[in-house]
Amino acid sequence: MASKEADAGKFETDKYRPVLHGGAAEDIHWRHGAPPVYDDVNRLFEQGRTKEWPKGSLEETVQNAIKSWEMELSHKTRLQDFKTINPEKFRLLVNEGLSAEETLRMGSYNALLKNSLPKEFKCYYNAEEESFESSHEAFRSAFPRGFAWEVMGVYSGPPEIAYKFRHWGFFEGPFKGHAPTGEMVELYGMGLLKVDENLRAEDVEISTIRRSFSAACLSQKLLLKLMLK
Repeated sequence: MASKEADAGKFETDKYRPVLHGGAAEDIHWRHGAPPVYDDVNRLFEQGRTKEWPKGSLEETVQNAIKSWEMELSHKTRLQDFKTINPEKFRLLVNEGLSAEETLRMGSYNALLKNSLPKEFKCYYNAEEESFESSHEAFRSAFPRGFAWEVMGVYSGPPEIAYKFRHWGFFEGPFKGHAPTGEMVELYGMGLLKVDENLRAEDVEISTIRRSFSAACLSQKLLLKLMLK
């Protein structure tokens, strides 16, 4: 989650997202007209991370690859500009399989929170009623410093990479009519990342985030309890 966009024509490096800036010569279509700036969430990550992986390690490589993939999904508007996925084969698997085009259209929040439960059980967030823009606005408002992400462990190497992750942020802004509390919201999950020979993602499977951070009524109440306690 980026806190702002860079000035047009200004290209800075991001040590956790190496594909962020390829230079001014590249014709990349950015969602907000310029590359994002991750200063705030990078600071949150460095202050709150529980692991600091050696440079060049598999853990650091996986961590940076997924941060880069999330950046492209959130801030690029054309699949042809993506460097982290294989567009022809890509699928995001949470509650159901989504293609690259579907994931890009919905956005990461809606893709992760979408499910087939009856409307009455979608108590606080209904992905079907949210657009890409409204979903990002809601969570950017709730977590103004961003929602940091780290790899806790990697249990197999490519081409099928199994990993554990941690996601956290501070509820410092309003969310769907609920006032902020300043409390930390912290989530854990497991994932499986299948990559091609160029380490581009083909399958991204999130196996436990649905139970930790879902649109289901009980899980939403748990999330709101964490945010509002």
